[in-house]
Amino acid sequence: MKVGRQAKIIELIGRYDVETQEELCDLLNREGYEVTQATVSRDIRELKLTKVAHGGKQCYRVLPGHIDFTQKYLNILRDGFISMDMAQNILVVKTAAGMAMAVAAAIDAFHFKEVVGCIAGDDTIMMAIRSVDDCLEVMKRLRDIIEEK
Repeated sequence: MKVGRQAKIIELIGRYDVETQEELCDLLNREGYEVTQATVSRDIRELKLTKVAHGGKQCYRVLPGHIDFTQKYLNILRDGFISMDMAQNILVVKTAAGMAMAVAAAIDAFHFKEVVGCIAGDDTIMMAIRSVDDCLEVMKRLRDIIEEK
């Protein structure tokens, strides 16, 4: 629950210019997470989010490179992943409902050189991979990560 909620927070602040904890609370509640401002405050602290100037506003953001999110991304990937299948050099990853964007962000954070890009919907990610052999390699590495090898 907590990992899913925190993944949703990362997704929401990437999609919207969120200025306050109350605003984030409202967005989470609209997404089906029953949260209080105190819960959101703890999540912001744990995720080490920061406010940055954006369009004349101060909005919450994840600053890449400043924080090691490796364990968070591992948790998001493991909790959200359901299955994967390939079609030539396209890898399709199925996730729990509402988790595709967060899982795609986690996959992107691993910087697989074989991955050209990811497109995420609600529960499906489509990944363009450089070649069929690379697709098989990415599948193996994702499986190893998910199974903690």
